[in-house]
Amino acid sequence: MFEYSGAIHMHSTYSDGTGSVEDIMKYANETGLDFAILTDHNNMKAKDNGYEKWYNNSMLIVGYEMNDLQNKNHYLTLGLDKVIGSYEILPDGELGSILTAQEYVKKVSDNGGFGFTAHPHEKRKHLPEHPPYPWEAWDAEVTGLEIWNHMSEWIEGMNEKNKLQRFLHPLRSIIAPEPRTLKLWDELNEKRKVTAIGGIDAHAHKQTIMGFYEVEIFPYKVLFKSIRTNVFLDTEIKPNNPQTFHHDKLRILEALKNGRSFIVNTYHGKGKGFRFFADYNNKTYTVGDEIVYDNPDKKIILRAYIPELSKVRLIKDGVCIDEFESMECIWDSDEKGTYRIECWKNDKGWIFSNHIRVI
Repeated sequence: MFEYSGAIHMHSTYSDGTGSVEDIMKYANETGLDFAILTDHNNMKAKDNGYEKWYNNSMLIVGYEMNDLQNKNHYLTLGLDKVIGSYEILPDGELGSILTAQEYVKKVSDNGGFGFTAHPHEKRKHLPEHPPYPWEAWDAEVTGLEIWNHMSEWIEGMNEKNKLQRFLHPLRSIIAPEPRTLKLWDELNEKRKVTAIGGIDAHAHKQTIMGFYEVEIFPYKVLFKSIRTNVFLDTEIKPNNPQTFHHDKLRILEALKNGRSFIVNTYHGKGKGFRFFADYNNKTYTVGDEIVYDNPDKKIILRAYIPELSKVRLIKDGVCIDEFESMECIWDSDEKGTYRIECWKNDKGWIFSNHIRVI
């Protein structure tokens, strides 16, 4: 397989970000991103204006982030060429879809797109000027969840004591995905395939500290060194090739939709080279795959390869069933269930794989 590393969930001057598309992709190149996915709020103007293309070795894919009239149920929408539905202006000046979350999730799917719930478990009350934007429509048939969002974790955990430290060191303060998000994700996968991505939610906001210092607390270039989603493709992509751009873009989107990917906080290591496989009945499966367990005389052999020494956890149906430090792991199983891998460094989350489901 061929592995490509991308940053997902960012905003430009086409919505509430401070950077132009050209600036964002300049930083994408400088930080070695294979692809970046722009998700401005309720618009695809970047695509309409011709910005979806190669920028040297980095591909820009344009989606959008939609929300309801309560400015909740944010949905990172991918795979469409235009924004669906109609919108109204909310009291805060933002737009909201007149459709309910259940309706727009279904309409996205009906039009050939897919999406991920953004920052699903925000709950903060300590920052009135930055209210939470949780996902509440859990009966909607979403494709997947954004299980790790850099900006959401950063702001949810901020208080008066750590505020300055978090402003000065926005990467160091990130620990791991929200436990209840992981728990819900595992529970959903026991019923149906629900995939996951990691996002940065980059806006490059500028804040005034101590009354006169203006600090850009989330520069794009900094957050591109944070949470990424790495995808696996069966064949190689040739960078900066306009002739194959559309085809290559669809392959990346398909990998994200099907969970052929893992989430990595590159602040602790790039993570390239991570693999999680299963062998069963003379066939090899990888993340995002489903195994039909129809021969109980055969064991399922699970293997994980880690590019650096870390604490490896095998998660089955939401429960850690094995944990040890290693760079290479092997298990066998004769049980149906959902299996995924977590890798930790110094009690901080590093790699979180999508599931291999045994049904």
